[in-house]
Amino acid sequence: MKVLVTGGAGYIGSVLSRILLEKGYSVTLLDRLFFGTDSIKDIADRVTVVKGDVRWFNPDLLKGIDAVLDLASLSNDPSGELDPEKTLEINYEGRVRVATLAKKYRVSKYVLASSCSVYGFQDGILTEESSLNPLTTYAKASANAEREVLPLADKSFSVTVLRQATVYGFSYRMRFDLAINGMVLGFFKNGQIPIMRDGKQWRPFVHVKDTSNAFIKVLEADPDLVNNQVFNVGSNDQNVQIFDLAQAVAESINLPFKYEWYGSPDTRSYRVSFGKIRDRLRYKTSYTPRDGAKEVFEALKTGALNGDDPRTITVKWYKNLVESFSLVKSVELNGVIL
Repeated sequence: MKVLVTGGAGYIGSVLSRILLEKGYSVTLLDRLFFGTDSIKDIADRVTVVKGDVRWFNPDLLKGIDAVLDLASLSNDPSGELDPEKTLEINYEGRVRVATLAKKYRVSKYVLASSCSVYGFQDGILTEESSLNPLTTYAKASANAEREVLPLADKSFSVTVLRQATVYGFSYRMRFDLAINGMVLGFFKNGQIPIMRDGKQWRPFVHVKDTSNAFIKVLEADPDLVNNQVFNVGSNDQNVQIFDLAQAVAESINLPFKYEWYGSPDTRSYRVSFGKIRDRLRYKTSYTPRDGAKEVFEALKTGALNGDDPRTITVKWYKNLVESFSLVKSVELNGVIL
């Protein structure tokens, strides 16, 4: 089977791509490569890499593709607010374009990477049938994309939405702007964990390998089980309050629990049910936040991860790219040849 992964060089995509290869799939990656090619350099000879944007890539790329796993997006809430218009163009309109073209080119399966952040702030345990309350541009773009891609489903075109919990764990395109990963980095560099006020907010979590395996589950499932369906991706036992999570991270890496507050109180708080994906697809997670924290901490200690790499904080790297682009355009306008 030939699979196209958009955002294939990203935090989740670079892990998912390797699992697909291990399972014998033919893999094509579509990515802007804003963060370089380090995340895929060791598999570059086993995949087809296309540098491009979901908003304007050549549709012929979809010829012969059997399934599209659509992960491309401007990641996380702070990045989404840098330029809300661009975020909506890419995370909403761009992904609707991918799905629409996939159907036109007779791709059999399309899977949208969405986020549990579409639930926003709500009490109780939320299921796939719960109302949505997206509070940020990033979450609104995901909700809009969901709303438009699901009606494309028919007997020959399977559409599935995966609302992922907050992801953690080691990746080849590492991110330290995710809660658990950021806590570990804080311990490693400063001996204390940064916690967003007031620590009482609930959030569901899932390891990057586990969420990657959810895409595999959908890919390999009978279309009758996944077509025109939404699944929350995670596990019920990983709905955790942030302060309690920070304590667990400290215990898992055997360091004293020291912390510092940052930011304003988080307006996002939600607990999510993962019963549907468990019961319908026999999906279960293999990793816990403690496992992920240990994994990242060990990678930092051995040098497998560089905690000072500016690319690991997404919003800062995007700002750096914007500033660099502005400088280049300024130089060009002044008639200087670089």
